[in-house]
Amino acid sequence: MNEINVLLDILKEMVKAHPGSVFVNSLYEQYCNRGGLSKKQLEGLHSKALKTAGISPGKLATLEAIIKKKPIRERSAATITAPVSLQDEALGEMLSGILARYPQHKRVLFLHSKYQNHDHISAAEIAEIERFKNYC
Repeated sequence: MNEINVLLDILKEMVKAHPGSVFVNSLYEQYCNRGGLSKKQLEGLHSKALKTAGISPGKLATLEAIIKKKPIRERSAATITAPVSLQDEALGEMLSGILARYPQHKRVLFLHSKYQNHDHISAAEIAEIERFKNYC
């Protein structure tokens, strides 16, 4: 049984009408390779086909129906980000106190930079800071 492929017929007629058009040739190649076109590509093909004289109005109407049948893909609205958590000022004071006595302590310098950049400081790291404070 021979099926009717209106989209392929339109593409073939467009290639004949506009043999030098990069857009039409690209759509034809993509349709032949992938077996389909995106909604935007179909809309571009429709607008170009409206300007071409040799394409029947029935095929154009079918192309419009195919375009309307395609789903509309919209980007979701920007999500609201969680507010930046308030820093624990006591933790900052502990880090500053340790750095006042030991300004070159690499681990405390690292944790202090995490604190200043509002990065998450885990419970284990907080316990480590308290241990450094008791050691000082």
